[in-house]
Amino acid sequence: MNTESPLSVVLAGGGTAGHISPLLAIAHAVRQARPGARLLAVGTPGGMEARLVPAAGLELATVDRVPFPRKPSLDLLRLPGRLAGAVKQAGAILDEAEADVLVGVGGYVCTPMYLAAWRRKIPIVVHEANTRPGLANRVGAVLGGHLAVAFAGTRLRGARHVGMPMRSEISGLDRAAARASARAALGLDPEKPALIVTGGSSGAQSINRTLAASVGALAAAGIQTLHITGRGKAVHGTDGKPLSAPGYRQVEYVDGMESVYAAADLLLARAGAATVCEAAAVGVPAVFVPLPIGNGEQALNAAGLVDAGGALIVDDAGFTPGWLGEHVIPLLLDNDRLARMAASSEHLGIRNADRRMADLVLEAAQQEAVKP
Repeated sequence: MNTESPLSVVLAGGGTAGHISPLLAIAHAVRQARPGARLLAVGTPGGMEARLVPAAGLELATVDRVPFPRKPSLDLLRLPGRLAGAVKQAGAILDEAEADVLVGVGGYVCTPMYLAAWRRKIPIVVHEANTRPGLANRVGAVLGGHLAVAFAGTRLRGARHVGMPMRSEISGLDRAAARASARAALGLDPEKPALIVTGGSSGAQSINRTLAASVGALAAAGIQTLHITGRGKAVHGTDGKPLSAPGYRQVEYVDGMESVYAAADLLLARAGAATVCEAAAVGVPAVFVPLPIGNGEQALNAAGLVDAGGALIVDDAGFTPGWLGEHVIPLLLDNDRLARMAASSEHLGIRNADRRMADLVLEAAQQEAVKP
């Protein structure tokens, strides 16, 4: 590290909000801890980061996306050349930034960035969000990165359990204090039990179908439901019009999940790493319906919170109107049980992961600076 110039931190990651959100939270915490630091994010041209990172006020550079084919194909034969080209791009970015440390949070862009940093002996800091580490972050671990994980059960040798870096609006949320204003903002009754359902930014068709079949039973029990369907995934009734029922309201998107967490008596959602960690941090009881595709990481993400008593879990095929009637409706009517779940959840949650990561980044940079 050049001690005469400001600390230069390059942060790599992207593709999904699950990578971009912690990247932005880490960047903000580094800036707070070291106001003079120079920050640069690196992603791929077609990822969500191309929109979200500049909108957050952070400069973005891009590296060509190099997917790793899972089966023999022409793409597999092209992989070495494509990866070499991406590593060259990554090296140029690190050189121009005069990077003192590279932070990676996962996604296609991280593998070439890790390799380029390793060749230049730039310290690498890795944050793994999922219980089952992704390929890129496993590469970062092999290359000697300083490792941090969101979940205690993640198997990366030598990793620190720091939690999930998240926006301060969420990590600093007081659910009780924000409840009334959040319910007013979301159009919810201030007194009725509230179920809020979300499948994430892209929605979840199986969850949507079960909710559509259950709105009558929920209303009959005196429960109000806010259904966040996902963009372009409005739920329609048999008449072809957007589903409408007493006590039920659907929206495609909510800007600011902190209002959802404050307003909900119970959250029903997929088990993405960010959702699980945020639910625990703020202490909102949850029902998780893990995504049925992929490598099973969502069920693993939720396991710790479920075991601690802060959440229920049901597999995608098992989330039926019958299961909802048997488990979700009685839970929403049991305030004592909801309170116990909230306490168990909050006890497990970590609210200062962003600051822990900033400390690790500064520590890695300092260790490099004092090397002979």
